[in-house]
Amino acid sequence: MNTIDTQVAIIGAGPSGLLLGQLLDKQGISNVILERVTGDYVLGRIRAGILEQGFADLVREAGVAERMDTEGEIHEGVEIAADGERFHIDLKGLTDGDVVICYGQTEITRDLMDARAEAGLKTYYEATDVELHNVTEENPSVTFGYQGEQYTLNCDYIAGCDGFYGPSRQTIPADKRTEHERVYPFGWLGLLSDTPPVSEELIYCKSESGFALASRRSATRSRYYLQVPLTVTVDDWSDDDFWEELKRRLPADAAASLVTGPSIEKSIAPLRSFVCEPMQYGKLFLVGDAAHIVPPTGAKGLNLAASDVAALYQIMTRIYQENDTDCISRYSEVALRRVWHGERFSWWMSNMLHNFGDEVATGMQSETFARFMDSERDYYLRSEEGRKVIARQYVGLPYEEV
Repeated sequence: MNTIDTQVAIIGAGPSGLLLGQLLDKQGISNVILERVTGDYVLGRIRAGILEQGFADLVREAGVAERMDTEGEIHEGVEIAADGERFHIDLKGLTDGDVVICYGQTEITRDLMDARAEAGLKTYYEATDVELHNVTEENPSVTFGYQGEQYTLNCDYIAGCDGFYGPSRQTIPADKRTEHERVYPFGWLGLLSDTPPVSEELIYCKSESGFALASRRSATRSRYYLQVPLTVTVDDWSDDDFWEELKRRLPADAAASLVTGPSIEKSIAPLRSFVCEPMQYGKLFLVGDAAHIVPPTGAKGLNLAASDVAALYQIMTRIYQENDTDCISRYSEVALRRVWHGERFSWWMSNMLHNFGDEVATGMQSETFARFMDSERDYYLRSEEGRKVIARQYVGLPYEEV
């Protein structure tokens, strides 16, 4: 059995694990990352790329912001279209100057991978049989296989950044965690294309046919989404079918200017709200999708992972620089407070903008629910106070000091 020693073991080489590793290294805190798939597979995951101010500032603090600041697009607003009428949410004006950055998650991940390699920090890709041990004791460890050999990674703390299906959350005994879940009765069919975006800003659309989102990756690459039943597959949708349905759901003036083209990638993502409480067990800390999942409607998934990283980074810095271990118990409380705000906002946006039909899990008739949501949209979109609420949460609530 080969033995490796480090201060923080990070399970998962997605953007949250890589960002945490880079930040820890800046403070002289050693870390090793284990990832079950290849680096190319990680980069092949197509995800959203709307970054809150707090996330962007963390990337800058990690010293990995050059491409983000050069190529990322600053968005000062978003649009919400309800039954063909367009409403502008002035993010910058309604929040005293806060904005978001459009920069793809794949690009953030690539930048962090390159920075980690340049710094000579170790990542074990295609690690097998990853198991966490003694997480409530003084000396936790992680065992794994790599290139036909077995390893034990001895550490002080473990950051579980390994997603919903990883081993970290399952290491917490079932009677020690509470899991909250809401599964939505539809998914998002996404299409990526090398076509100019239909708008300078994202357009969230509520129509009789269902929800649609017109988003962008750059001035020449677009990402579009359609609400679809969970019973359909990607093979059920040709590119032509997708574009025609998108035109039906976009406002008429946007549909008229839509540039179509062959898809680079199409996929269907189910929508789910999920939270695991607590997010800490002994010396194991859950980060990102390992602890919580949000519907993508509010652009909060990646950003909530970043706020987890910010909280854990503060804690690790205080432990190793100030010998302050009392702050450890604060992680779950601080992280979950922001997580639940993000979950509520994403749930609320999803309720307002999707068609539920007869599958409303609210204890009320579907028509009654639809009327409530009509009223929600009418108030929040037509009043400055309502638009300010949307803007403040969309750009991201401030990070809390631990």
